[in-house]
Amino acid sequence: MAPGGGDGRRNGEQPQQASGGRHGCACGFPVCACAGAAAVASAASSADMDRAAVAATEGQIGAVNDESWVAVDLSDDLSGDGGDDGVAIEDRPVFRTEKIKGVLLHPYRVLIFVRLIAFTLFVIWRISHRNPDALWLWVTSIAGEFWFGFSWLLDQLPKLNPINRVPDLAVLRQRFDRADGTSRLPGLDIFVTTADPFKEPILSTANSILSILAADYPVEKNTCYLSDDSGMLLTYEAMVEAAKFATVWVPFCRKHGIEPRGPESYFELKSHPYMGRSQEDFVNDRRRVRKEYDEFKARINGLEHDIKQRSDAYNAARGLKDGEPRATWMADGSQWEGTWVEPSENHRKGDHAGIVLVLVNHPSHSRQLGPPASADNPLDFSMVDVRLPMLVYVSREKRPGFNHEKKAGAMNALTRCSAVLTNSPFILNLDCDHYINNSQALRAGICFMLGRDSDTVAFVQFPQRFEGVDPTDLYANHNRIFFDGTLRALDGMQGPIYVGTGCLFRRVTLYGFDPPRINVGGPCFPSLGGMFAKTKYEKPGLEMTTKAAVAKGKHGFLPLPKKAYGKSDAFVDSIPRASHPSPFADAAAVVADEATISEAVAVTTAAYEKKTGWGSNIGWVYGTVTEDVVTGYRMHIKGWRSRYCSIYPHAFIGTAPINLTERLYQVLRWSTGSLEIFFSRNNPLFGSTFLHPLQRVAYINITTYPFTALFLIFYTTVPALSFVTGHFIVQRPTTMFYVYLAIVLGTLLILAVLEVKWAGVTVFEWFRNGQFWMTASCSAYLAAVCQVVVKVVFRRDISFKLTSKQPAGDEKKDPYADLYVVRWTWLMVTPIIIILVNIIGSAVAFAKVLDGEWTHWLKVAGGVFFNFWVLFHLYPFAKGILGKHGKTPVVVLVWWAFTFVITAVLYINIPHIHGPGGKHGHGGGMGRHAHHHAGSTHVTELYGWP
Repeated sequence: MAPGGGDGRRNGEQPQQASGGRHGCACGFPVCACAGAAAVASAASSADMDRAAVAATEGQIGAVNDESWVAVDLSDDLSGDGGDDGVAIEDRPVFRTEKIKGVLLHPYRVLIFVRLIAFTLFVIWRISHRNPDALWLWVTSIAGEFWFGFSWLLDQLPKLNPINRVPDLAVLRQRFDRADGTSRLPGLDIFVTTADPFKEPILSTANSILSILAADYPVEKNTCYLSDDSGMLLTYEAMVEAAKFATVWVPFCRKHGIEPRGPESYFELKSHPYMGRSQEDFVNDRRRVRKEYDEFKARINGLEHDIKQRSDAYNAARGLKDGEPRATWMADGSQWEGTWVEPSENHRKGDHAGIVLVLVNHPSHSRQLGPPASADNPLDFSMVDVRLPMLVYVSREKRPGFNHEKKAGAMNALTRCSAVLTNSPFILNLDCDHYINNSQALRAGICFMLGRDSDTVAFVQFPQRFEGVDPTDLYANHNRIFFDGTLRALDGMQGPIYVGTGCLFRRVTLYGFDPPRINVGGPCFPSLGGMFAKTKYEKPGLEMTTKAAVAKGKHGFLPLPKKAYGKSDAFVDSIPRASHPSPFADAAAVVADEATISEAVAVTTAAYEKKTGWGSNIGWVYGTVTEDVVTGYRMHIKGWRSRYCSIYPHAFIGTAPINLTERLYQVLRWSTGSLEIFFSRNNPLFGSTFLHPLQRVAYINITTYPFTALFLIFYTTVPALSFVTGHFIVQRPTTMFYVYLAIVLGTLLILAVLEVKWAGVTVFEWFRNGQFWMTASCSAYLAAVCQVVVKVVFRRDISFKLTSKQPAGDEKKDPYADLYVVRWTWLMVTPIIIILVNIIGSAVAFAKVLDGEWTHWLKVAGGVFFNFWVLFHLYPFAKGILGKHGKTPVVVLVWWAFTFVITAVLYINIPHIHGPGGKHGHGGGMGRHAHHHAGSTHVTELYGWP
């Protein structure tokens, strides 16, 4: 038996059941990393952690993050098996699960319930103390408080069991890498999607492709697919140039252990550590590769002009007359089948043929050393494997009258195309602006697919990290609270939610297969999950059929009828190999001949999915702009689990939205998609009972959070307007009111501190997250609710523009120049109104105190404080809409102070808006204002929602 439990059986052979002993496994799969002694879990000692941290500085995976501190308890493992530092490497698991320290976790759990009790008592007090002067205000505020408490509970309960999982790459190499340089790791297909080479810069896409080709993963097991939904020759030729440059870049990375392996990011580093044979050799190689990269960038930047010039020359040679279609020509003298520069029938965006082109063929299974240095080749690669992974360009067919389902449709087309060509058992999806920052990232993700009891893991989600964000993270692009807090905590339940790019899938989960076993309880509540499951059973969800049965077209093992997968026999025949329970078997040779390419084109046609299960029961789910969340949800309700993989250096790094407008549109798209899920048949309230109870709570939270906007708009405007109207939320605060409010606020702050500690984020990131939450709630969330209501009531589809990542400013002078470019959008209207309302409300209160209308000015302080609390949270928004001058806080403060002073002066000096209590007060017609003033001496205390 091969290391790791593999028996070397090739795809297509019937597995034999194993039972008991060192060579058996309870899961029923003989080729499994949890077999025998391999299932013995071991915790790492402090010395192991130190060695891992040192390895991280050398481009390896580290168990700790240099940028933050995550408190973990290494004394035990959540698997329940005892740890032993003396366990041999071949008997250690490929990843270990670490508990968060009890000194953080236990108080955290207790405080959640303390705050829940305090909030309940607080609401009871509010209900029992009505405000008869403004009953509508009292009822509305009670409804808002109920919603805020409910949404807080939805967000907090899934965080009861945060854990930390660390991949062990040393064990992975020991088990799956052979002495001859080959590997028994499973095949991996990497999907990169792009839709517009102008909004998504082709240089960024090329860097993403180059980082994938240079990743530390077996070359013959790694295949990269680029999906170009624009169908433009510009993207294809950029990939051709990237493939040419990869022949230099990839061997250079392997020779010197380069990190990161995206060339643009690497050459921007201030220091360039080397890991090659000598520093002089490294410096010479780097200088040569840098020159090659500069030439590569020049060719990329000149492609648009070159394509147009070439096409004009070919069209002129053909003597085309005015009005005749002018084709776009490839370098080999053939017409491009996709979108033409000058659109024409069958050659325009949304109307073009399908294209599948292999840019780099599948490599051989044996190492291929490069040439030594020479006069023509100054780079010495004589000791370096120069093979490149397979690279395929795909542009699915698009025709008018078909709903192509945006990114979800492109991902499903890639799934079928890749199944026909390479059919790797695992799939990683990346956006075109995300590159592999840590060359070990692919191996780290695979650890969670091959580890103990991992055959029930559907996907592994990596956190999203971004570059190009200003040091203050003005618009909370990093979103660390969600990734390192919420997703890390869900890993202790059924697993993190699928949130898009940087996710590693088990291919068969996309085909509608059920897991081999149902275990939704998680390491913390196994019995709780079992209690709510319909049945406790084991079933061979990934059964294998014989070659003879497949040859005869019998696919009884499929979870859905054969017709649900489409009319391609080649694709359906690929499913048994993808569903083999052993991902460790050597992949068969990939033959990209003409017939295979033709079949790959056929499965990407616009009409292929008609009357099939694609988009509903198979593949990425349609009907929402957040196809990622609902696709992961459909896997979880079948009983599949997921894993969260956070490593350092960061696995993948992308480009954040370039300014406030693009960021708001991004959030609008996310929040609209969440609400679409809530109003669809995928509503988590009605999901299968295989869904862990707290996992269901998390899904309810992620599909309802935009509703918060309806209540937050009320709480950010009415308290400020109360200074003008004289009607307040609370009529007469008592001592118990202040006690309950203090407990609710105090426990919230303590919970935040504890969460910051176990999540490994900073207090500053927590504050930034809260600030942008206010901005997004008042703008994008509110717009999302309106759009979805229109969609539900009037059955109108929602369309979105692609988020632009293309910088427009001068990055050489200021790398963050585009952050302050003001691009007006209607989403900015509501936050601007809220800012003005709170400034005016505070100014009116201040004026009333100065004018003598309100003598008890201390009671005004609470309301004014809340107004400034709102303004504090909207400060990044105000700074963003002021443009480049907003880079200094002085401008924002001066603008706010000017509005405040002008409002106060106008109020004092306009007599007819005063009550009789003021120095400008008059009798007669001011009776209504006098009545309000009489009650205002004891109702001016305002409070903000915690």
